[in-house]
Amino acid sequence: MLESVIRLLQTLIEVPSFSREEENTASIIYSFLEEHQVQVEQLGNNIWAKNKYFDAAKPTILLNSHHDTVKPSAGYSRNPFEGSIESDKLYGLGSNDAGGALVGLIATFLYFYEALDLKYNLLFVASAEEEISGINGIALLLPVIEPIAFGIVGEPTLLNMAIAEKGLIVIDALASGKSGHAAREEGENAIYNALQDILWIQNYQFEKVSPLLGNIKMTVTQIQAGSQHNVIPDHCNFVIDVRTNEYYSNNEVFEIICQHTRSHLQARSFRLNSSSISLTHPLVQRGLELGLTYYGSPTLSDQALLPFPTLKIGPGDSARSHTADEFIYIKEIEQGISTYIALLEGLVL
Repeated sequence: MLESVIRLLQTLIEVPSFSREEENTASIIYSFLEEHQVQVEQLGNNIWAKNKYFDAAKPTILLNSHHDTVKPSAGYSRNPFEGSIESDKLYGLGSNDAGGALVGLIATFLYFYEALDLKYNLLFVASAEEEISGINGIALLLPVIEPIAFGIVGEPTLLNMAIAEKGLIVIDALASGKSGHAAREEGENAIYNALQDILWIQNYQFEKVSPLLGNIKMTVTQIQAGSQHNVIPDHCNFVIDVRTNEYYSNNEVFEIICQHTRSHLQARSFRLNSSSISLTHPLVQRGLELGLTYYGSPTLSDQALLPFPTLKIGPGDSARSHTADEFIYIKEIEQGISTYIALLEGLVL
């Protein structure tokens, strides 16, 4: 099975699958599962399948990873769409994020697919649009699949258990002023007004600090103002990237920011809240029995869109994601499959 899914990953790497453009990799995954006598379903570019002896009376566990990628950076020294293997490294765009976890979960699903004595159901989902948290990704699928008790989200975590994940709010801000001639004492400089809010954003500390995720982090990442050197700007636009912890909802964080700033603020979305799973959850307890460590993840995944407990775990290293000459070790994928199987085989519900 390892050799089979490695070849599958090489094939997936060789087919571009940018977010919203995953139809070809969806077809490849669909065909691969069909070739293994699995009944497969598709909605948009999302592929899913249930274990052969699915029983609605049993709890259902989701096995989910994504098959879309970001676009390759300009720093690649090799073809990002060539899934070549060199010295136990499989190179290529999407190999690490999240191809290793994706094929690892496929192998795990197939391992259990025909089991007659499972105490739970398995529902495998290869989702689209994860990299952009798109509306046609896992969110599109949730209303049409069976109720889920809890899940595993496959992402590169070095096979450590991410039991919490930061949320995200992107805020568009507009500081207003009044135009005037730069040579005279007139007008109101919108840049200076924006700077007051930006300084508050830089220095403010939210009261509740998570032991897993730390402080809420606010960063101004874009700014634009002014039309020419001798005109006082009457507006200044800037963007705030806010990473939230599990102690605040995104709406609460936005209200606090609004209370302390003068600029007009508009959040692009409140959908991507912080998420967490209890240390006492059976899946986490099973991981601890296996000697796995846990942590809080600063990066976002489909976990943010799932309304039930999920554990983020998978082969590969998040530090390699979205980097030039992306790669994953073959041994990491092998260890990932073994870990996924061990988590499920010894699970006590």
